[in-house]
Amino acid sequence: MKLAILSFAHMHAHSYAQAITRQQGAELLGIWDDDHSRGKEAANTYRTVFYENLDSLLKTNIDAVIICSENVNHKPLVVQAAEHKKHILCEKPISTEIDDAKVMIEACKINNVILQMAYPVRFIPAVEAAIEKVQAGEIGDIIAINASNHGQMPGSWFVEKEKSGGGAATDHIVHIMDVVRVMLQAEAEAVYAYLDTLFYPIDVEDAGQVMIEMGKGTILNIDPSWSRPRTFPTWGDVLMEIVGTKGTISVDGFKDATIYYNDTDCQVSHLPWGIDMDEALIRDFIDCLKTKREPTISGEDGLRTLEVVKSAYQSNYENAFVKVLKEEV
Repeated sequence: MKLAILSFAHMHAHSYAQAITRQQGAELLGIWDDDHSRGKEAANTYRTVFYENLDSLLKTNIDAVIICSENVNHKPLVVQAAEHKKHILCEKPISTEIDDAKVMIEACKINNVILQMAYPVRFIPAVEAAIEKVQAGEIGDIIAINASNHGQMPGSWFVEKEKSGGGAATDHIVHIMDVVRVMLQAEAEAVYAYLDTLFYPIDVEDAGQVMIEMGKGTILNIDPSWSRPRTFPTWGDVLMEIVGTKGTISVDGFKDATIYYNDTDCQVSHLPWGIDMDEALIRDFIDCLKTKREPTISGEDGLRTLEVVKSAYQSNYENAFVKVLKEEV
């Protein structure tokens, strides 16, 4: 499989590039970036070709692209890649606006190409095990889920609303929502959210609490805050407490790691020894291309999680519960 990466604006581009180099039967054949300096540096790092012109790259014989641009640029890049008949793995969120997401999904359908979303949390073994146990009925009916996807404040374009679409809520609600939708086989029905800027002097929210009523009556609470300090060993966490009528499951998505307290360099480091969720995502995407099956995490999955994010912003503005409107695709 011949792949290219479009933009290294998102830090996950590096982990995806590294993952590609570790896959047998896969090659990173090109990189495009509207920031030429950043793109050339990445091409040198991964020993591939930098293309200043996107059309020139899309006209090559690559099979697929991985889009890691600023959120606002997901739509034009997905549409352009689809029109060149290239399969697509798109970083989350799918887009900054609902209508843009619908256009992206339609473009991929018309051109008969795969659109997979980059929700690597789905591939964490602890998360996979929790999904399996819930769906098998091992803890009964699910009453409530308390979850957090905390992170460090990423800075850069992530805190520029016109490029990102929003702050911590945009960045982190989608990961938990994707897992819970699969786990419960249900959609979000209503949202109440309180969002605020408490930790940093930025123009987007960095903290919040989001309460969601799921279709099967489960109450889901998400803390998506950028509340992890700079000295935190890793960028954040994925924590879930799943309460059922027969038992409770606790999930710590990043626990498979050693915490290294380095007095010499005055650093605390997170040294993972478990499965690399980004590599698992790339491996799944490549398998999807080879076997020509439906994507594990579809564009519609991306749309459904974006609908929850948009409802959270509306709820915060109106200070009220908001029904989640589901668009036809």
